[in-house]
Parts: sequence; C-alpha cells; structure tokens
Amino acid sequence: MTSDLPRYERLPLFNPHRPDFTCLIEATKVPPIDAEADKWFNETLALEDPEIFEDDRDYKKIVQLTRQAAERHHWKAMLNLASLYLEGRDPQHGREDAIRIVEEAMKLGIPAAYDRMGTYHMDGIVHGGDATTAYAFWQKAADMGNPQAMAFLGEKLKATWDNPRESFWANMLVARKMLECGFAQGDGESAYYLHFLYTREGSTREDKARALAILHEGVKLGSQPCAGDLASEFRGPDIQMDTYVPFIDKARAERYQVLSTALRFNPLRRFPNLDKVIPLPPSPLPRWDGKRESLLKAAMAVTPPRAEPKPSTTSQRTGREHLAAAYDFRESDDIAGNSNAPFAGYWRPTAPHETEPVRAHLSGIVPRLHQPGETFEQLRYPTGTARGAIPGVVWQRLLTVHHNHGAVEPHAVTGLSRQVARPEPHLDCEADQTCPVTGTWQPWLAPEHPLRHAVNQPWRQTWLTAGQRFPDPQRDWLLPLESDELTWHLLDSETPDLLRDSERA
Repeated sequence: MTSDLPRYERLPLFNPHRPDFTCLIEATKVPPIDAEADKWFNETLALEDPEIFEDDRDYKKIVQLTRQAAERHHWKAMLNLASLYLEGRDPQHGREDAIRIVEEAMKLGIPAAYDRMGTYHMDGIVHGGDATTAYAFWQKAADMGNPQAMAFLGEKLKATWDNPRESFWANMLVARKMLECGFAQGDGESAYYLHFLYTREGSTREDKARALAILHEGVKLGSQPCAGDLASEFRGPDIQMDTYVPFIDKARAERYQVLSTALRFNPLRRFPNLDKVIPLPPSPLPRWDGKRESLLKAAMAVTPPRAEPKPSTTSQRTGREHLAAAYDFRESDDIAGNSNAPFAGYWRPTAPHETEPVRAHLSGIVPRLHQPGETFEQLRYPTGTARGAIPGVVWQRLLTVHHNHGAVEPHAVTGLSRQVARPEPHLDCEADQTCPVTGTWQPWLAPEHPLRHAVNQPWRQTWLTAGQRFPDPQRDWLLPLESDELTWHLLDSETPDLLRDSERA
C-alpha cells in the first residue's frame, strides 16, 4: 500500500536469520520526560488500580490526565491515550485518533511506538495490516531499543529449528542478544524467555544456576511467569533431573506463589527488595508471619516521603507564568519558530542572531505555558535598539524538573512502593566499595547521564547485606555502564516488622 502516512512506512522485511543484533537502550532514544507530566501520568496508573472495580474507575479523569501528559510529549502517556481511545473510554475519539497518536510518537523517534504500530497491523486495526508488516515494525522497534519487541522476537528466534508456519526460527545468537538487551532494560518478560537458553538439554550446573538467578531477577522486575515457574520448581518439578533449583523447598514455593498471584492481578507491581524475604539458596529464608500483605510490602520498593516544597518565584506568579513550587525549569533542545506552539509546555523567546541588548531583553521574559497550536506572542524590539517586531525570534521549550536540588528520590506509582524516612545521616557509597550496612540501596546517576532513566528507578534498588559487593552494571544488569559512573544510596536499613515479630513468636 502506497502512502506517506507513518502507519505505512516502508520497512525492511523481517529477517529471522539476520547475522547479528546491536543492543540499544530505549531510555536513551525517547524524548525527555517532563516532571509535571510524569506526575499526571502516574496519577492515571493509580486511578486504574486493579483493586478498583472497572465500573468504579473515573475514566473521565484518567483520559483528561493522560491527554494532559501526552500533550507535553510524555511518550508513555501518548501510547496509553491511544489505548484509551481504542477501548472507547472517550466517545469523541476512536480508532483513527489512536493510530494518529501512535504515528505522532513514531515521528518523535519513540521505539515503543513502532512496537505498538506492529500490533495494530497484526490485529487489523490498520487497514491492510498483516503479519508481514507487523513483523517489520516489530523488527524496527527492537533495532531502535524497545525491550518489549526484543522479548517478543527473541522468544520467536530461540528455537533449534525453523517452523515459519508456527512462527519460530533457529537463531540462538540473535535471540540471546535481544533477550539480554531487554533484560538489561528491566523487562521481566525478557528475563523469562532468557532463562530457557540456560536450561536446554546438556546444560551445566553453572547454566542452571544462571537460569535460577535470571528467573529470580525476573520476579523483581514484575514477571508473573518467572514467579510462577519458581513456585512450581521449588514445590517439586515433574522431572527431577531437569530442574534448575538445588532442592525442593515448599516454603520458598509458597512465597513465590504469593508473588505470582499478586503479579497476575496487577502486572505493574515490582519487587526489587525480593532478597529481603526470598534470598536465593543457600541463604536461609527469613521467618514470615504468613500474611500476603506482609510479604508484598517487604519485597516492594521503598521511596522517601516528599517534603512540602517551599514557595518559589515561579509558584508565586499567576496565570500562564505560574509553576507549582515542586518544580523548576531546565532547558531542552526543543525549538519552535515564531508562530505556534507545536505541543504543550512552557516556552520562552530567544533570538540567537540578535544583538546582546536584544538577547538580554528576551532573557528577562518569564516562561509561559502554551497549549498545542497556540500562537506565540509577537515581540517587539526594546526601546533604544530598533523599531518594530523582532524578526529572528525562536521559542525554546523548558522542561519541568523536580525542585529538590538533585536529591536521590526515586518516584513510584502510588500504592506500589512503601514510604520510609531515609536513615540519618544519609549514607552514600561508591560502587567499588563493599556494602557497609544491611538495607535497601538505590543506584543513582547524574541528571545529565543518558542512562539515568534506566537506572534512577525504584525497581533498580536492591536489598544487600553488610559485606556484599554492590551489583556491577555490566555483569549483573548487562547495561553498557561503568560502575564508577554511579553511586549507591541507603534508603532503608530497618528489618521488616513482620520478621522481628515472627522471631519473637
């Protein structure tokens, strides 16, 4: 089909026998995330909590907040808004609007948008779409860095023979590279499929230990199949000689089963502190009071409580110049001509080719919030420089960032983390040190680091005991990151109450 629309982009056909695959990280390819838009986005996820009966969810508010975030080019919100349209959550918008949003995301170079368009082709949402075009889009998404596409294709390529009719092929080299790249980005599904590469016939004891460790990490990353498999294996596998667990342990099986059930009910859950309640053998299991919520809370992420922000200069302004005290501005690379705002956000005028007095005058103009398509103000030369409108004005978008002076504060969706006060005084460590205190440790990269969105996340934190080495990004996460580029920060050193209570029992 011939068309200039992105939905019909001409792409190389899917090649299941490609000779190699280069791992790119999606977090380095997407537009920078506006902090205020991210707050709205996380609110929508909380409003869609599976604990809320579907008919009781406020979809009008969910759509409104998702649209607000999407209008600021929050790429996850853009894709979620498309899904809301397809689900009929906003009667004024439907299938074509959903496709156009995904196309807009494709124009921004968002890898996940190509993955989504592949699904639209496979499901017939795009007119003329079929499996051939779908696989081409999925291949493009994987090449751009999307971990979900890597997991899907990696699973298809990990066979030992070709069977195109059943959609699987033998390309173990590329399958491994795709699945390792997805796993490096925190994708639990990639972890699940990756473990199969270590449990094939003839696998060694080291291979089986690696499979066990990968599945365990997959549970931390929110993979229900990983938790379910571990529950089954520790309960007692069907074929004892094929198992990758060192021994039958029904107590471990019970705990993994609790997590598996929780993940089946809410796939957004993450359990980065899993080692606190289910360390891998040979470490003994801590005692547990047997309550589901006790186990889930102990294994989930911890986040520090938010301090009430002090009033700022921008928060005391009114109208379009107002910005909440919780946020500050940071320059972005987004530039627009002297006409209309291409998308929502705070914009300020610049004139790089004008004289210094004119540039100084423009720099004193306060950033203002503009809606998509809104006309920018016509600016005139200041007195004493020239007359008339300034012809060389361009507008620069300013991102909102958290006004917390660079504090280590990972953000999680409400209800999916446990708030705890950081131990005083704050304890930070370099990555080449051994862990000095047992507790939850958060890795952190500088705000300007390209991999910050792949590391400064609550799901990256880990529970360590004193004397352990901190995880190595390349060895343990498979990320192209040197250890000395990050620091580790103690967020919680308290033993969970459920364990202390059990020990007293």
